[in-house]
Amino acid sequence: MNIYKRVLGAVLLTAMACTPAAAEELVLSREQCLEIALRDNPTVRVADMEIKKVDYSKKEVIAGLFPSVDFSANYQRSIELQTIRMNMGGESQKLKMGSDNTWNMGFAASVPLIAPTLWKSISISKDQILANMESARASRLDLVNNVNKAYYALLLAIDSHKVVKENYDIAVMNAGIYEKQFKAGTASEYDVLRSSVQVKNIEPELLQADIAIKQCQLQLKVLMGISTDTDIRPSSTLTDYQKDMYTYPAGADTSIAANTSLRSLDIQKKILDKNVDLKKFAWLPTLGASFNLSWLSLSNGSPLKNQEFNPYCNIGISLSVPVFSGGARYYGLKQAQVQRKELELQREDLVNSLNMQVDLAIDNINREARQIATSEEGVRQAKKAYDIMQKSFEIGAASYLDLRDSELADTQAQLAYLQAIYNYLVSTSELDTLLGKNID
Repeated sequence: MNIYKRVLGAVLLTAMACTPAAAEELVLSREQCLEIALRDNPTVRVADMEIKKVDYSKKEVIAGLFPSVDFSANYQRSIELQTIRMNMGGESQKLKMGSDNTWNMGFAASVPLIAPTLWKSISISKDQILANMESARASRLDLVNNVNKAYYALLLAIDSHKVVKENYDIAVMNAGIYEKQFKAGTASEYDVLRSSVQVKNIEPELLQADIAIKQCQLQLKVLMGISTDTDIRPSSTLTDYQKDMYTYPAGADTSIAANTSLRSLDIQKKILDKNVDLKKFAWLPTLGASFNLSWLSLSNGSPLKNQEFNPYCNIGISLSVPVFSGGARYYGLKQAQVQRKELELQREDLVNSLNMQVDLAIDNINREARQIATSEEGVRQAKKAYDIMQKSFEIGAASYLDLRDSELADTQAQLAYLQAIYNYLVSTSELDTLLGKNID
């Protein structure tokens, strides 16, 4: 018996060790989910890295204003020296010229003094940083909108599951009542079968509701950039948001000035304006200064012996004046001007489209707010009708089909009410994203 106890204890310990630990559960508000997503989501982190990359690119362009210094060293070994023929005293003689070994090393420095195109390129690189910052802002806006919708979808799935579960529990209760009545001889087998079938019909809906919750949780966890082993539970319900859902905030600013697409176009317009200037600066002369310091050694024999390095240096100024390039600079300027005009037309079209989208979004929000009020009244009426039918059924004044119809009407009214709230929340999040309001 002692051996059996020891074996059983070892099996239990092994089973406990192999049993996976319970998943960590986090109860989070929507704001907390947004905070985690904006910190850990890979898309946002990549966008931030793009800003750093462009900042380094700007510093690379600025480095062109500073002197550049290079060191070089060169060794040359002559295999056959150059031969020349000279007449000396009426006789032709051959002379070898040069050295077996030639060492040359030194420093070369240069600095631009007048470089209009370089100066304008630095200005353009600063605007490019703004463009990447706006791109990162757009990524954040999209992420906030997606997290909002995922959080609201999770709330809808959980609340819908509760409604379906309540309907399922009522069906199970009714089936149990008919089962007892059948055994007591006060109900027919048909009533038992009908109520049992009704339970089976609701079970797939309950299973689908469970799957919907898991899918919404998984989508939210992916957007937040957290482990899928973590269990997320919202700290609120859809009905908690109802008090703020009857109209879009009165007097709210619906200007499209903060729209990320419009702001990106405005930045691109500035870049194209400076690009036109850059093309014009291609006609301007450039001036640069240079300095060289070198050491030269010539010797015969071994390349490592008897070396005597003699220094020499020079300083100079170079001027470059563009004269003729076959029209390349002219047509480059025309191309930049056409691109700028195209962008102006695109911006005009975008403004018209955004204004139309904002008007439609506000109309949808107001309509959905009215739908919430209507659905709420429908829930109240459906609940009252169900209570009346329940009492009628208890006294035999209504059939089971009548009771079941009132249960379905009550369930559908509650689901429609929850769906109306979800639609309103999603529409407001979409509008805030369109207006660039979800983040500063």
